[in-house]
Amino acid sequence: MNRYAFSFAGTEISALPSGALHWPAEACLVVSDLHLGRSERYARRAGALLPPYEVEETLARLDADIAATAARMVICLGDTFDDLQAAELPEPRALLLARLMAGRRWVWIEGNHDPGPVGLGGEHRAELALGPLRFRHIAAPGARAEISGHYHPKLRLAGQSRRCFLVGGARVILPAYGTYTGGLGAEDPVLCDLMGAGAVAVLTGTVARPVPMPGKGRRG
Repeated sequence: MNRYAFSFAGTEISALPSGALHWPAEACLVVSDLHLGRSERYARRAGALLPPYEVEETLARLDADIAATAARMVICLGDTFDDLQAAELPEPRALLLARLMAGRRWVWIEGNHDPGPVGLGGEHRAELALGPLRFRHIAAPGARAEISGHYHPKLRLAGQSRRCFLVGGARVILPAYGTYTGGLGAEDPVLCDLMGAGAVAVLTGTVARPVPMPGKGRRG
């Protein structure tokens, strides 16, 4: 697995090419913004019709990451489902998710699209402190040792828009893990202000690799 390993707040963690974060010392896998059921929500609200396979594709990648890392704990950093109705999974999808959850600690962090899938098992938290790290959905200005999601960061490089992690001294912001998700450019002033000087963007894809994060208001 062509991951990008780095030190953060006294821990050794890795950004995986899939968009998941791995903390080996805790056998922990972290993902954010799966937005399961987005195609179903669009169809329900008479929006754009998207191929209805994103739930299976997203969960298949999560299954592969869990197997590759032997994760005993999974943290979902919010917006796991696109809305509350989407959390009412049909039986085959519910069984697949139940299989992934079986035998490991599973923590649902509350997002802005969903308050956590309360009908499913696992733990439900507004945020989680684990060792020196704090996990939440949306980055809090002034926070330290923080792992969050929400912004779906992307970076345009060589004419292509790529999902990316943002890694700085105070925080790490994860890319969206879900198949159908947009994104906010890493050069956006909101992200530049949160990350501060010296932050890097770690591109996802076949290899997770770091590049300098663009300056405020400037495209990469």
